[in-house]
Amino acid sequence: MNSRSSGFTLIELLVVVAILGIISAIGIVGYSGYVSSSKKKSVENALMQLSLGQTEYYSDNSNYYGASLGTTCSPSATTSSEVQKQLVGGADLFSSDLGYDVCAVKNNTALYYLVAKEKSGGCEIKLTGNTQSITRTNC
Repeated sequence: MNSRSSGFTLIELLVVVAILGIISAIGIVGYSGYVSSSKKKSVENALMQLSLGQTEYYSDNSNYYGASLGTTCSPSATTSSEVQKQLVGGADLFSSDLGYDVCAVKNNTALYYLVAKEKSGGCEIKLTGNTQSITRTNC
């Protein structure tokens, strides 16, 4: 007598589970890369908005806003709050889910820098005021 089984073997099920695991791993890596790059682009857009705020600040005060003189600064939650208060009326451009802090520094009356740094310490995005050029470091 010949009996037929209508189910799947254990090997067939393990192969299907392995294939699904590989596909999901590829999807997770692709999605996390997408999220990271979109956050960086959002930070660049926020820096451009702050740059417009610098233009208005300059027209009101004949000087750019900056907490100190130099070419770089150390972003923190405090500096982020102060920069947004001074340049965009307190609008929350750097919300906590974005994961970046920002600071502003001026070199002289004709040049300023806006620096955004990832809270985890990785990526730093810097906007140079006179050229509107954006540079990324460790991104």
